[in-house]
Amino acid sequence: MISEKIKVWLLALSGVEGGSDRVQVMPTENLANGDYSTNLALITKQDASLLKTELEKNLLPEIEKIEIAGAGFLNFFLKPEYFTKNLQKILDKKDKFGWNNNLEQKKIIVEYTDPNPFKEFHIGHLMSNAIGESISRLIEASGAEVKRACYQGDVGLHVAKAIWADGDYALGSKKYEESEEIKLEIQEINQKIYAKSDDELNKKYEAGKKLSLEKFAEMYQKLGTRFDYFFFESETGEFGKKIVEENMGNLPASGGVFEKSENAVVFKAENYDKKLHTRVFLNADGLPTYEAKELGLAKIKFEKFAYDQSIVITGNEINEYFKVLLQALKLIFPELAEKTKHLSHGMLRLSTRTDDNQGGPSKKMSSRTGDVITAENLITEVREKVLEKMRESDENPSADGAEQIAVGAIKYAILKQAPGRDVIFDFAKSLSFEGDSGPYLQYTYARARSVLAKSEQKADFNNLENIETARLLARFPEVVARAGENYSPQLLIQYLIQLASSFNAFYAQNKIIGSEEESSRLALTASVAQVIKNGLWLLGIEAPAEM
Repeated sequence: MISEKIKVWLLALSGVEGGSDRVQVMPTENLANGDYSTNLALITKQDASLLKTELEKNLLPEIEKIEIAGAGFLNFFLKPEYFTKNLQKILDKKDKFGWNNNLEQKKIIVEYTDPNPFKEFHIGHLMSNAIGESISRLIEASGAEVKRACYQGDVGLHVAKAIWADGDYALGSKKYEESEEIKLEIQEINQKIYAKSDDELNKKYEAGKKLSLEKFAEMYQKLGTRFDYFFFESETGEFGKKIVEENMGNLPASGGVFEKSENAVVFKAENYDKKLHTRVFLNADGLPTYEAKELGLAKIKFEKFAYDQSIVITGNEINEYFKVLLQALKLIFPELAEKTKHLSHGMLRLSTRTDDNQGGPSKKMSSRTGDVITAENLITEVREKVLEKMRESDENPSADGAEQIAVGAIKYAILKQAPGRDVIFDFAKSLSFEGDSGPYLQYTYARARSVLAKSEQKADFNNLENIETARLLARFPEVVARAGENYSPQLLIQYLIQLASSFNAFYAQNKIIGSEEESSRLALTASVAQVIKNGLWLLGIEAPAEM
């Protein structure tokens, strides 16, 4: 990548000790100020004008000129020929343009989505799925071998509550809280499910689990996700329990990794880090909790796929719980704790804005009370609104096309801001074909494809005129690399919106088909289409050829 080449050149000429980390070469925010900027003058404490003169004596062939910016920064302008060659590279590499080898030979497993059988696949799972799928693709684009994993709670009180109420988890949860008698009945069902001791109950359990997993599979198909591994709590529970039992009393000076407390087995994480707290790993019935199951999962994952890194994506409501889990993992499987990275996300809420744009975010969702917004319902509602917009210009719009746009709109709304923050899904903004939205990017791609389909001329890269869009296109590989390194799909979205805006401005002001510059403008259009397609793929969003 050109930024790395510039950095190597600067370090070689300046001889800055430890400069590899200190010297920065970053793309400029405003193209009027050049293509890249460096803080080298600040690091070396040299006069910027003198440093500029020295650099110009040994100028890289790709650099056209250097300008002094404020606060001692230097800005580099690349030659037009560099961008011309880049357009050819885009069309040569096609779907692989933008990929890098930063994580070559690394094995990474990404766990995300994690819906529980016997519960609804809700909009919280959409958050995890969109973020996890995009991060998986960004890591793949950096050369790693990636495996996608989904971990599902197929045992536990939620299952017993649902089975007691013939599949209605919300009702079972409500009655569990209201009646001590029913609470005992559900706890007994829970014990029997773990022990598999009741044939009639086993049949109900297996039928309910099968139905849930089939529904989840349909949703994964809509979302464009294919998991390599499905892990279940029924699989990790027994192993996790064994790990806990084997690690009781191993550290006598501090009371052991795990210890008995009121008939349960706990881990007092505050003994190792005062910011942490105590959590139960085996309950009073001797059953493993989520914490114990997670210990088992970490080891089972590694046995299936000897990963260099395990990324776990969850809602941020379990951040503190996960810190305790990682502390326990450090004591028992330190090498796995070192390889584990937890990424959390906020909640997805629906805007309740009215036609006059008043209102605020929706109330908090709760599966226990039945106040759940399912992923299926949200996608259906968004798809219907897309179809309404499409009918304005097409009497028979494609339902499949509308669903691609709907899913893209939802994913874009989730991914456009940094993971960790809550997302408010605004129907009007998210479905706009102009500006900051998924449909806008999809429409820009379809527009470019439409132009290309109407011409029979061959693209010509030798007479490049729209230098701004070409300069943006050249930045794509570096954006992909930064988004992957920082687990930040929003960086890619920011870039794609800027690129689409630049191309659409060019399209509005210039005739392409039938112009004297048709061949060179086709080269630019084809390059834009390819990069937007690649970028949408990295976001997990479909790129429809027609809209």
